Amino acid sequence: MPTQVRTLSPALRLKMVKRTGPTNERLRNLINELKKLSASQKAKIWKRIALDLEKPARQRRTVNILKINIHAKKCKTVIVPGKVLGDGELQKDINVAAWQFSESAKNKLKDRAITIETLIKQNPKGKEVMILG
Repeated sequence: MPTQVRTLSPALRLKMVKRTGPTNERLRNLINELKKLSASQKAKIWKRIALDLEKPARQRRTVNILKINIHAKKCKTVIVPGKVLGDGELQKDINVAAWQFSESAKNKLKDRAITIETLIKQNPKGKEVMILG
């Protein structure tokens, strides 16, 4: 006697696979802090960074130092809502803020590499910050 295979409708399948966001507690706290700061300071840049950090890890940006050196315009800080990799050299006098840094990027950037948490404490209005990636 053949067994009956039950198939789910597309609408029901979508309900079962609900996107929950990042599971990293530190990242969740940072995203919430960025959204609150965006509302309180009326700085849209922090909401944009929060939305980029909410994406799955495979869709987050990865940027080499070489790309930062090429594309950084007249700004004090470049922010990468993802990971900075260590390929290339930074020849401009700018700070680089990111969610994560590779070991080689940390070694090359040294004092110029800062976390996003540090950046929002130093510059809550988000002035002279460029998003890259």
